Amino acid sequence: MGCFGCFAPEADEGSEDLKHSKANSNPSDDTSGGDAKRKVAPDVANGYAHSFTFKDLLAATGYFNKVNFIGEGGFGKVYKGKINRQVNVPIGKQPLDWNTRVRIAVGVAEGLSYLHNVADPPIIYRDMKAANILLGEDFSPKLSDFGLAKVGPVGDRTHVSTRVMGTYGYCAPDYVVSGKLTMKSDIYSFGVLLLELITGRRIYDAAKPKPEQNLLTWSRPFLHDKRKFHLLVDPALHGRYPPSALNQLVVISIMCLQDQPHVRPIIADVVIGLKHVASQPYIPERLPVYMSSPAKSGSPQYVGTPSRRRGGRRSAQHT
Repeated sequence: MGCFGCFAPEADEGSEDLKHSKANSNPSDDTSGGDAKRKVAPDVANGYAHSFTFKDLLAATGYFNKVNFIGEGGFGKVYKGKINRQVNVPIGKQPLDWNTRVRIAVGVAEGLSYLHNVADPPIIYRDMKAANILLGEDFSPKLSDFGLAKVGPVGDRTHVSTRVMGTYGYCAPDYVVSGKLTMKSDIYSFGVLLLELITGRRIYDAAKPKPEQNLLTWSRPFLHDKRKFHLLVDPALHGRYPPSALNQLVVISIMCLQDQPHVRPIIADVVIGLKHVASQPYIPERLPVYMSSPAKSGSPQYVGTPSRRRGGRRSAQHT
């Protein structure tokens, strides 16, 4: 399943036709109605993103069926739908597993590394946040919305002096106080994003009890004690994560969230650390498969791939 932001009104459940939708749709629908495709930017036309026609959206959402209506987005109504590629893409309500979260973190860090180390001149993203990370069908992340991006310091310059802009909670404290923008400002914002991936929480959530509304305030007691790292983990994971890799990921987040910018790591080192975390994926334990016939010795017989248990021991394979 996927999410589609649509400007067309809802069609009556299962009975109304396209003509009813067209009669009440916004003028912007006319530019993409029928079989006519929208005019897209050259980079989109070259295959970097897929453009859907209005007809595609009708088919995917069941003519904007009320059953598929999710809610109101920033640009209109949002529906869930199935893309005809025999691939079910989960909508946001289904939690991401541990391995996917780590893969997203690595991809985002690599994108940031490109801006800092490959782009010439270097670019400071300045608006690193979850809402600006777009995920493909295989959950490969892409950085978006470069409206606040700034050319980084060159030569002997150590920072860029600029008006403080960004999103609440993601801005580095040194940048907020001084207005001095550096590459390390992006590192702090990335640390917040890592914390969101670990906890499954937003940087600010007014729906939670007041002491838990700010993610950084809520998590601080746990970040100061390694024995409490596990209390940060998103409950939706149900314990399905490698403890050692979790500890390493939390430490990387802590390093990125240092108040003093010179203490924060450079993004290249962050990428190396995250790839090490990714090399320790969570592998579900496999239970032995019992055979119906008893062994000659009279003991039960089972076969299967040995699985690593929590204590680090492997289960024996009996025959």
